[in-house]
Amino acid sequence: MRRGRWAALALGLLRLCLAQANFAPHFFDNGVGSTNGNMALFSLPEDTPVGSHVYTLNGTDPEGDPISYHISFDPSARSVFSVDPTFGNITLVEELDREREDEIEAIISISDGLNLVAEKVVILVTDANDEAPRFIQEPYVALVPEDIPAGSSIFKVHAVDRDTGSGGSVTYFLQNLHSPFAVDRHSGVLRLQAGATLDYERSRTHYVTVVAKDGGGRLHGADVVFSATTTVTVNVEDVQDTAPVFVGTPYYGYVYEDTLPGSEVLKVVAMDGDRGKPNRILYSLANGSDGAFEINETSGAISITQSPAQLQREVYELHVQVTEMSPVGSPAAQATVPVTIRIVDLNNHPPTFYGESGPQNRFELSMNEHPPQGEILRGLKITVNDSDQGANAKFNLQLVGPRGIFRVVPQTVLNEAQVTIIVENSAAIDFEKSKVLTFKLLAVEVNTPEKFSSTADVVIQLLDTNDNVPKFDSLYYVARIPENAPGGSSVVAVTAVDPDTGPWGEVKYSIYGTGADLFLIHPSTGLIYTQPWASLDAEATARYNFYVKAEDMEGKYSVAEVFITLLDVNDHPPQFGKSVQKKTMVLGTPVKIEAIDEDAEEPNNLVDYSITHAEPANVFDINAHTGEIWLKNSIRSLDALHNITPGRDCIWSLEVQAKDRGSPSFSTTALLKIDITDAEVRRLRYMKKSNFPGTTKPVRKPKFKPKKPHSSQGLFLHPHYEIALFNLSNMNLYSRVFQGEAQAS
Repeated sequence: MRRGRWAALALGLLRLCLAQANFAPHFFDNGVGSTNGNMALFSLPEDTPVGSHVYTLNGTDPEGDPISYHISFDPSARSVFSVDPTFGNITLVEELDREREDEIEAIISISDGLNLVAEKVVILVTDANDEAPRFIQEPYVALVPEDIPAGSSIFKVHAVDRDTGSGGSVTYFLQNLHSPFAVDRHSGVLRLQAGATLDYERSRTHYVTVVAKDGGGRLHGADVVFSATTTVTVNVEDVQDTAPVFVGTPYYGYVYEDTLPGSEVLKVVAMDGDRGKPNRILYSLANGSDGAFEINETSGAISITQSPAQLQREVYELHVQVTEMSPVGSPAAQATVPVTIRIVDLNNHPPTFYGESGPQNRFELSMNEHPPQGEILRGLKITVNDSDQGANAKFNLQLVGPRGIFRVVPQTVLNEAQVTIIVENSAAIDFEKSKVLTFKLLAVEVNTPEKFSSTADVVIQLLDTNDNVPKFDSLYYVARIPENAPGGSSVVAVTAVDPDTGPWGEVKYSIYGTGADLFLIHPSTGLIYTQPWASLDAEATARYNFYVKAEDMEGKYSVAEVFITLLDVNDHPPQFGKSVQKKTMVLGTPVKIEAIDEDAEEPNNLVDYSITHAEPANVFDINAHTGEIWLKNSIRSLDALHNITPGRDCIWSLEVQAKDRGSPSFSTTALLKIDITDAEVRRLRYMKKSNFPGTTKPVRKPKFKPKKPHSSQGLFLHPHYEIALFNLSNMNLYSRVFQGEAQAS
């Protein structure tokens, strides 16, 4: 019995403990590829936009208690995601960059208020093609000998792309397809192309632009390809493959009467053609000096060894040899140059111009206008010479005349030179401005006291070319013609001038455009006239606009615009809408008539109004401009109106006239019937016609016979208004009848 009580007590305690227990919530594990659960094996592309909903935490509580979600990160890491604690929606709040952070560690937790369950998760950041290739170890500079064989490797560039897959693969190509270089698209090795050579003397440096391009990939839902460029500076290294070169040739020297033995006559200058690593240069006289001259082997200065009086010849032709010395001291490449030395006499000869047949002071040439800039006037064969020696034979050349059109070469001459005249300003050589250009060639000695000089005339006959476009004397032409002008009438004459001569200056005219159909133009005179069959109407089309073209025989042309306005002619009379018009006039309010004149312009379409016939004549006034008709100021009631009307009628017939202001003037008349009433009668009629509620019985229209027209006035009484005229003195009575009050009164 006691044991049974203890068992019952233990069972009760067990039930109490179970009732007080609370089990922790837990996440659902939905596996790979799921977008809700516990983020197990969850991955996210790095180009996911900030603000995107990327995942939903999902779990449950065994007791069904409300649960909340949380996410946290290491304090040293970025908080990349945020979570809605109620719904578990995870949102991206920081930009992702796989190349900087390819996985993100976070702590996700679920809580029912009493229990908190936390799990550590790792989110993988997957790649997107968001990185461009980047060249490393820049700048790229290569030193290459100029004799490197074609096809040889020169340099290697290297670019990296931190993306993965095709977006991280890099290929290379050159931006300039016409370069002497080529690049291996996979390795980035730069080579000298087959058949190409380098030459230090022609180009010491080459700048090669290399492009690195990735294999492309997806970024923000689109296919993208990134590239980068770099410049490889290829410096060409000189090698000894070029002979020495003389500078300042040809060489002329002069010995004067007062020149002392040992004096320097002139200096020749040579340098190694290989400028990068030049060899040492030595000078020597090969022949021609006859012991009268010597040369400094290192400086190239040529000196006289004898007195000028001892020299046997007037001209010495020397040959100077230059020899390169290799770094080891052995002779290498050689070159020779002639040197002319003259023994100078007294200054007794002025500069003289020569043609093909001897001395000449006038040169003529025919040439087309506007020759190309820099062209040489090859038709001129001019030589200038001073027979003196040395400084006495040095003179300047210049052109005297209009400036800036030609220039002369050379400008300084020693002894003799071929004169060259070069075009400097092609636009100024214009046949239309000047058919003949005249200049003077002036030669003046430079360093002599006498300053001897001479001149020669240069006469250039210009030949015309078709270099001008026909040009109108105005950009537009305005003409006015009457609309009743007959077909074939002259409208306007246009003029274009082509300053070229001969057939090139002949101008042919034509017209075109949407408004040109009714017109013709004389091809030679430029006279524009109407088509023979043309019928113009200002009311239909008042203005025409088209283009006129002036063209020369080679198709050069210009265009002007033509505006033609048709002058309106008074050919339309005013027209009323109806020949007989009916109007209702309420006392105090005018009525209006209107006539339309279809002429296009004022004053032809302006209309004046008048009353041509009315009996009695003292009832109405009319506004001549607006057509408004009203009762004279003395008539203020129907009683007053009937007192001056023999038949006491309320309808009057007026003859009104509409007359335009054209010359000659046109007019039209119409019969106007005016029914006159006042506001009260008008209201009663309206109520009768509408049968308003409140009337005791329908109002019957009194059976009056229509009155015949008055024999003297010719007026008609409108039957609708007979009730109003039945007894004007009892107007109030009829008003009450219409309101259902007839029996009461």
